[in-house]
Amino acid sequence: MGRVDGKVALVTGAARGQGRSHARRLAEEGADIIAVDVCRDIETVEYAGARPEELKETAAQVEALDRRIVTREVDTRDFAGVQQAVQDGVSEFGRIDIVVANAGILTMARCWEITDEQWDTIVDVNLKGVWHAAKAAIPTMIEQGDGGSIIMTSSIAGLGPLPGMAHYGAAKHGVTGLARTMANELAEYSIRVNSVHPTSVHTPMIDNETIYRAFRPDLDNPTLEDAKVGFATLNKLPIPWVEPVDISNAVLYLASDEARYVTGVQLPVDGGWTQR
Repeated sequence: MGRVDGKVALVTGAARGQGRSHARRLAEEGADIIAVDVCRDIETVEYAGARPEELKETAAQVEALDRRIVTREVDTRDFAGVQQAVQDGVSEFGRIDIVVANAGILTMARCWEITDEQWDTIVDVNLKGVWHAAKAAIPTMIEQGDGGSIIMTSSIAGLGPLPGMAHYGAAKHGVTGLARTMANELAEYSIRVNSVHPTSVHTPMIDNETIYRAFRPDLDNPTLEDAKVGFATLNKLPIPWVEPVDISNAVLYLASDEARYVTGVQLPVDGGWTQR
């Protein structure tokens, strides 16, 4: 029997990276999946967004584990779209037990050089989109009457400062506060709400030229290998980053009954960043 056997999980940002890993890991442990991703480029973001074929690959990987999946191409800034995706999943599977509000983006600029459009896009995707995912599922979870688990992806930037990303840090601190407040509001319904706080994770969010240049401005055409040393300075453990499955394992724990009395916590998976 799997650790989330018979449960249904909404995962946003599920086409690739952490989201795909979360969907697959939960499916490995018995969950059916409602997978949402925008599947297009996002304005102001310099690296490419996920593509529809990547969301299809997530579905194929879940189905290969003999689990069911509903996929929808939805921008989490669009509450009506997220709500419809949840309703479609509940119609298919009969319930929803877990929300993994994972979808997020990153841009970098000094605080006084961030444009209004960059600010709004980061805050709307990384904070409002998280709220939308939870908001869309909560009424059904309350009506079901047997609790649930909401996991919000924050960041080490939601626990302390990272230069060059004031808008990102503000949004991720907002996620931390949102999770703590929702944990209080939903406790009476046995719905647990927690946030996870990754250090750098080896996904397209960091594996792109914009981020390489941020860590190695001294080079004309830096590579991921060139940027490794910079990434390693973020962590206490001698690693440049963690892998998506490292975050997925934390998500799985918080989603499972092993964490049945864990709510309102900020769980770092940070290679010791908080200890520096």
